[in-house]
Amino acid sequence: MEEKIPLIVVAGPTASGKTALGVALAKAVGGEVVSADSMQIYKGLSIATAKPTKEETDGVPHHLVDFLDPGEPFSLADYLEAARQTIRKIASKGKIPLLVGGTGLYINSVIDGIELGEGGSDPAFREMLRQKAKRYGNVFLVQMLAEFDPDSAKRLHPNNVGRIIRAIEIYHLTGKTMTAHIEDSRRKDSPYRLCYLGIQFSRRQILYDRIDQRVDQMVAAGLVEEVFEASKQSLSTAAQAIGYKELLPYFSGECSLQDAIAQIKQSSRRYAKRQLSWFRRDDRIVWLYPDREDILKKSLEHIEKSGLL
Repeated sequence: MEEKIPLIVVAGPTASGKTALGVALAKAVGGEVVSADSMQIYKGLSIATAKPTKEETDGVPHHLVDFLDPGEPFSLADYLEAARQTIRKIASKGKIPLLVGGTGLYINSVIDGIELGEGGSDPAFREMLRQKAKRYGNVFLVQMLAEFDPDSAKRLHPNNVGRIIRAIEIYHLTGKTMTAHIEDSRRKDSPYRLCYLGIQFSRRQILYDRIDQRVDQMVAAGLVEEVFEASKQSLSTAAQAIGYKELLPYFSGECSLQDAIAQIKQSSRRYAKRQLSWFRRDDRIVWLYPDREDILKKSLEHIEKSGLL
């Protein structure tokens, strides 16, 4: 039986401080970070997707960030293969892998040993769905999916057209829903020796204030200019990044910059709420509260207590 790889997970909503904690832990335990963020995998929109800067990473290697051309298809199965290979490589060097991010589906699929045997594709069917989305809107596809796979329809955001189309395509090809494929593929045991940490706050308003502050910092760092340049290109993934679609009405003169920024903040708060709802279902998570405790100290205490190292 293959020995389990030690793995530290740092999860939580947007703007909660995952990057900073991940870097601090990596430096403390001799580790490297594997990103679990569905938008940071793509090149471009570095500000909009809050990719960690060179200063923020502070010399700690970060994997699966900024490596894929926008528009290039990248499925959950692709991510799982890349993440698991990267985790193995880090461990083979005697380092501790840290899975850090806010995309709950990515994290859970990695740590639960999900094997997606979905196989196959139907390019003509997929293109037909794309045309339907263009003609009738993304919500039309979500409603299609909800007819046979309500769980996936609820889980996937309407902007995530690629995964919605894939979920419909899987059912079309196999007669089995994406939800069923995931459930069938769950192993009884995680392939990792796990220490699962999550960040939240004792009051939701503290997180919302942090989100507002981060959006203001992103605007100051050049978010508007970044999105304007991206809007000139045909980026199928760009519309999924919060900050992109909210700024388009400003560029077309339909709203003020102030209104567009307010909408980015609102979209970010809603996203954070969805993230928290996802993570709170997992009783393996040890919750950390930056507003009332030293989360680095508590994390290291829990890692030591877990016997991971």
